Amino acid sequence: MGKHKLLVLTNAVTGRDDEFNNWYNNQHIPDALDVPGYAAAQRFALAGVQMPGAAASRWRYLAIYDIETNDLKATMTESMSRAGSERMPQSDAADHSSSAIFAFTPIGPRITAEEVRAKRRGG
Repeated sequence: MGKHKLLVLTNAVTGRDDEFNNWYNNQHIPDALDVPGYAAAQRFALAGVQMPGAAASRWRYLAIYDIETNDLKATMTESMSRAGSERMPQSDAADHSSSAIFAFTPIGPRITAEEVRAKRRGG
């Protein structure tokens, strides 16, 4: 089974963040997780502190979806076919014109800091 991450960068319409976040957390994520292949989701807000020299972000919010499928294209096609329908209603509090969606496939294993430390200690 192929494992992928779908990163969705979004903004709320100016002044409607509460409405947007309520819709995203309570409507959109459950609807998205109903799509076969979508396994989990987590949302984030842009932190107030960024790395030195980081460019200003165009987006305020990030959602990361874990997708498990052997046919990523079919899974994403199914998801997009639901968008805006009664199975996945959209909110006018979302600034859809500024959204960006990227799918990633791992090219290496997940490595933890503890694994690195243990290896450096010789264990």
